[in-house]
Amino acid sequence: MQASAYAFKGSLGSEFQQRRVLSTFGGFGERRSSRRILRFPDRGFYCGSPLASVSVGAELSRARTKVQTISRSSAKARSVKAQASDGGLEDVVPTKPLGKYSGSVLPYVGFACLGAILFGYHLGVVNGALEYLSKDLGIAENTVLQGWVVSTLLAGATVGSFTGGSLADKFGRTRTFQLDAIPLAVGAFLCATAQSVQTMIIGRLLAGIGIGISSALVPLYISEISPTEIRGALGSVNQLFICVGILAALLAGLPLAGNPIWWRTMFGMAIVPSVLMALGMAFSPESPRWLFQQGKTSQAEMSIRTLFGKENVAEVMHDLRESGRGSTEPEAGWFDLFSSRYWKVVSVGLALFFFQQLAGINAVVYYSTSVFRSVGIASDVAASALVGAANVFGTAIASSLMDRQGRKGLLMASFSGMGLSMLLLSLSLNWNVLAPYSGTLAVLGTVLYVLSFSLGAGPVPALLLPEIFPSRIRAKAVAMSLGMHWISNFVIGLYFLSVVNKYGISSVYLGFATICVLAVLYIAANVVETKGRSLEEIERALNSAV
Repeated sequence: MQASAYAFKGSLGSEFQQRRVLSTFGGFGERRSSRRILRFPDRGFYCGSPLASVSVGAELSRARTKVQTISRSSAKARSVKAQASDGGLEDVVPTKPLGKYSGSVLPYVGFACLGAILFGYHLGVVNGALEYLSKDLGIAENTVLQGWVVSTLLAGATVGSFTGGSLADKFGRTRTFQLDAIPLAVGAFLCATAQSVQTMIIGRLLAGIGIGISSALVPLYISEISPTEIRGALGSVNQLFICVGILAALLAGLPLAGNPIWWRTMFGMAIVPSVLMALGMAFSPESPRWLFQQGKTSQAEMSIRTLFGKENVAEVMHDLRESGRGSTEPEAGWFDLFSSRYWKVVSVGLALFFFQQLAGINAVVYYSTSVFRSVGIASDVAASALVGAANVFGTAIASSLMDRQGRKGLLMASFSGMGLSMLLLSLSLNWNVLAPYSGTLAVLGTVLYVLSFSLGAGPVPALLLPEIFPSRIRAKAVAMSLGMHWISNFVIGLYFLSVVNKYGISSVYLGFATICVLAVLYIAANVVETKGRSLEEIERALNSAV
């Protein structure tokens, strides 16, 4: 059960669109924009990832149809309404539509999502393998060393999440992906060939550094290369592929019962997507925004031509110039994140991941095996697979809603559902009236909780934060927010059982429900809506308010 708990750490926790904004960011909602929102009509996409699920394909097909409809729309100006925090309306009037879109974004999103798959796979692979590798490495009776094998990944991920932002700013997004493949592949190789627990721990540490970097890098890169109209759908694909990676790890463990040394093959499998990611990124375009910030204008134009088509180069470059006009500031340092200019928006990123973890996702997954056994489901794999399937299903639904319902709305609905599910779990375990139905209600509460989590609290933060962070601090601010994610994750894993033993699982679940309520209140007061706005437009609006 301990293995199951750690295997899912951060995986279900590692992207809101009515243009509603709040007074916390001052004039964001009041500022009337004369600039149009960039839209990139699409002529045809194909999926670059061989592991794309049917749900992903269906969602991207809907996104393509949506964008094609835009490309056929009349040149007549349209008024786009955006609700401001005071309930007023802000008109954003585009002039003429962009030319026919002949670029192709999805292959490069697919290569980036290999990092998300590896994120989920490395988190989930130890779930079934721990028992068998413990016997082979002679630590079957040493739960402390088993805990180190599992939790070292989280320590490495914390380091990697902070390192990823600096690497992405220094070397660029695609080159950092290639560098990230090194610890991911080497870590997997060491784990697969380990003859001692020390080698296994080193391998897990390197793999953790790798997934920490990718946890910040994947949503950052996707947000910077995605057309505005489908940025939400593409951004939420990151979380979906994390879930796919977890399920892949669970399925990879099925032969273990008949082949005890299969655990080595399970770890070794992770080398393949690591190499594919490095090779894919060698042919992927760099983020136009990063290139422009580096003064590499001609290379930025080439990247835009590849992603959005040559007929849209002038429009996108104009928007980038407008965003950076008048700014000759050097690259932001870590201490800049705490300045009065940026702290409001940075604190939102930290708070979202803090609430995401303290709302109890890993604790629910930890206890799910015991809950399922109470109603006769004795298989750990079946219990984990049911939770994982609920997460994949909910994330697929979130992908289809992200660009229609908005990020903020999904976040609030998600935390509300999680709070109600936690209340149901608490009552099912403590209320005598429900004792005859406690097992069924506990399973129902667990599945509903995970489903609610995957609709918003899981995928939204990783999408929203690259959208609201100004380009000057984007990589470092995303990295810091992901650092909060891993630190909170580690602390919960360290103290959860002690708190449960002292206060009881029912009281702990009630505490999680309270945190969910606080999260809803915080989001209502502090989170901005970004649906339908280009990154440059969001940045200009937020910068005018700080």
